[in-house]
Amino acid sequence: MDRRTVLRAGAASAGLLVAGALPAGAVLRRDRPVLTHGVQTGDVTTDGALVWTRADRPSRMLVEVSHDPSFRYARRLRGPVLTPDTDGTGKLRVSGVLPGCETYYRVRAEDLDGRTTSEPLTGSFRTAPLGYSDVRFAWSGDVAGQGWGINPDIGGMPGFGAIADRKPDFFLHSGDTVYSDGPMVEKVTLPDGRVWRNIVTPEKSKVAETLAEYRGQFAYNMLDANVRRLAASVPVIAQWDDHEVINNWYPGEILDLPQYTEKRVDVLAQRAFQAFHEWQPVDKTRAVDGRVYRSFRFGRRVELFVLDMRTYKDKNTAPKDGVGQILGARQARWLVDSLARSQATWKIVAADLPIGLTVPDGDGIEGVANSLPGKPGGREHEIAWVLRTLAQRRVRNVVWLTADVHYTAAHHYSPDRAAVGDFDPFWEFVSGPLHAGAFGPNTLDPTFGPVAEFVHAPPAANTSPLLGYQHFGEVAVDGRSGELTVWLRDGRGTSLWTKTLRPGRDR
Repeated sequence: MDRRTVLRAGAASAGLLVAGALPAGAVLRRDRPVLTHGVQTGDVTTDGALVWTRADRPSRMLVEVSHDPSFRYARRLRGPVLTPDTDGTGKLRVSGVLPGCETYYRVRAEDLDGRTTSEPLTGSFRTAPLGYSDVRFAWSGDVAGQGWGINPDIGGMPGFGAIADRKPDFFLHSGDTVYSDGPMVEKVTLPDGRVWRNIVTPEKSKVAETLAEYRGQFAYNMLDANVRRLAASVPVIAQWDDHEVINNWYPGEILDLPQYTEKRVDVLAQRAFQAFHEWQPVDKTRAVDGRVYRSFRFGRRVELFVLDMRTYKDKNTAPKDGVGQILGARQARWLVDSLARSQATWKIVAADLPIGLTVPDGDGIEGVANSLPGKPGGREHEIAWVLRTLAQRRVRNVVWLTADVHYTAAHHYSPDRAAVGDFDPFWEFVSGPLHAGAFGPNTLDPTFGPVAEFVHAPPAANTSPLLGYQHFGEVAVDGRSGELTVWLRDGRGTSLWTKTLRPGRDR
C-alpha cells in the first residue's frame, strides 16, 4: 500500500481515527502522529508476543525490543501501516526472545513520509518459560457492564490496577471484555443516595450496531489508566462471550428489541468479531478455524486451552432434553485431542461459560446446564462426551476456569454425585466481575454432581462496584512440586478463599 493510497483512505474516512476521547496526556498534534490508546501485548509464547497499538492517523508502526529497560541494545522492527481499515490499530508479532525472559518494548508511529515519529510508549512482557518453571497468572471477566463504567471518583476501573500490582505472568480475560449492549449515562443514583459517575463517550451512549460503534466499546475501556497499565505490563490472552455482541446471543438469532435497527445477530456478530480482533492482541494465525479457540504452553507444568462457547452454539430455545451443542463437533474434538496430547502437568481449560450453573435466557437456556435433573440433555450431551472421552483416554489434572455469572465460586464435580458416572472428578473455579454489576449466586444443576465449596456473591442483583463484590482469580503452579494453588480474590486483591491441588499421574 503506497502513501497516496493510504492518504486517500484516510481522507475518505475523515475523523474515524479520532472519534473517541483520548487518554490523559495524549494530545493531538498536526505535525506528528499520536498513539492514542496505549500499548498492549497478547498471545505470549516462549519466543515472543503480539504487540498492539493505535495511531490517530495513517502511519507505520515501529517497535523496539530489548532485554534492557534502557533500550541500550535494542532491535528495531517495522510493523504494519496503521490505517482506517483497522480503525488505526495494528499488531506486530515480536519473536526471537529468550524463554521465561522479561522483555521491554517501545512503540512509535512513523509518518508515512518518514520525516517524524510519535512520542514513544513503552511496555514489557515475560515470555513463556521452558522446563519445570513456576507459572502464575490471573483471570477474570465482565467489564463495564450494567451501566457501571469508568468512574473518576474511584480511580476508574481499579480492579485492573490490582491485577497489575500482583505482576502475573499473564492475564486471562475470560470474556465479556466489553458490554456492547450496555449504554451508559453520566450519573446513577444508588439506593443509599450516593451518586455513581461515568465517563461517557458517544459510542457508549447507545447499543452498538455499526462497526464504528463496536470499535468504540473497546476504545472506551482503553481510556482507563488502570486498563492501560495492566495492558502495557502483562500479556493478555483474551476470549469473547456474549456482550461483545449482545446479551445471550447465538448464531442465526433474529432480535425483537426496539433499540436495535439491525435485527440480524449474525450481522452484528460479524462487526463485533472484526472490532474484537482489531482491538484485542489476539493472533488470528494461532486460532484454530480462524476464530477464538486456541492453546498456549507455559513450560512443563501448564498448558492453557481457550474455548469459544459462543460462535458454534445452538439456539437458546432448543429443547432442553434434546441433543444440543455448545462447542460444535470440530472444537470439541480439538479440545479432547489437544488435552490428550498435552505433556503438561496441568491442563487449564478457559471456558467463557460455566458448566454446572444454570444460566436462563427467558424460557430458554443460555449456558450448558439445562436445569433438569437426571441424565444429560441439550448442550450437556456435548460436555458429557468431552468428560467421558477424557476419562477413557486417561487425561488427568484438568481444571476449568470461567467468569460470566458476576460472582466468584469454587465448584467440585464428582461422578459419585452425578447422574452420569463415567468421568473423572474435577474442579471449576469462577471469578468475576472485574468491573460490572454483581449478581448471583446461580443454581447448580445436578447432572455432573457439582458442589459449591465456596461462594462470594452480593445480597442483591446488579450491585454497584462501590459495594464491593468485584473479583478476580489467581493461579500459581510450583515448578518443582507441580502443586497448583488457586486464590479467589476481591477487586482489591485480598484473598477470600484458596485451594491447593496436587497432581495425579497422567497415563
